[in-house]
Amino acid sequence: MAVEGAFPSPGYAERASRLTGAVVWTRAPSDATGPLVLPDGCMDLLWTEGTLLVAGPDTRAFRPGGSPARWAGVRFRPGTAPAFLGVPAYELRDRRVELADLWPAAEVRRLTARVDAAADPARALEEIALDGAARSAAPDPLLGALVEALEAGRPVAATADALGLGARRLHRRSLAAFGYGPKTLARVLRLQRALALARSGVPFAETAARAGFADQAHLSRDVRRLTGMPLGALLARDETGR
Repeated sequence: MAVEGAFPSPGYAERASRLTGAVVWTRAPSDATGPLVLPDGCMDLLWTEGTLLVAGPDTRAFRPGGSPARWAGVRFRPGTAPAFLGVPAYELRDRRVELADLWPAAEVRRLTARVDAAADPARALEEIALDGAARSAAPDPLLGALVEALEAGRPVAATADALGLGARRLHRRSLAAFGYGPKTLARVLRLQRALALARSGVPFAETAARAGFADQAHLSRDVRRLTGMPLGALLARDETGR
């Protein structure tokens, strides 16, 4: 659940978490246009003024609704949140649900009160994630290697062969861990590579080649399909927040 981009949106801040591979982020109330949440292969544990929620893995851009409010989140590295939540990722694909829909209501009320009362809600939320991760099964190293390979732009088939996973087995394990198959994960991670390059000023044609697209037209089509916006408009929105 990548919020906005390399250009900070009003009131948004993030830092590396003490939970391996995770990011802790906050967003203060703002009158600016709400953040456009782009697919990134991640899932988030969220808090907003008295409510704990979970954001599942996105296959398309998502814009939160509602009035301005304080938010805090822990963004898990791809494939690591399902063990913490006790729910396969595909059940939460393109969804935002209250944590009470997944965990016992009494436990969620206790945790919500804990975050509400904290001087730093983001830190309290991070502690919940750390406690839960310590009680959960360790992340599957095979899936971690898959993410690293796809983040580096390696082909899905070659990566599966290198990991010793057949196509059906890889697809089944990917659905549970990421919410979708490895080809979709590869597209989402390629999008993130392209956005990082374009935001740093790399020309679009060079961005396409370096990120792993066939050409600039392929880049343009995929960005529009995944975000709903042309790449140029997306970058302009990063800079203006509009």
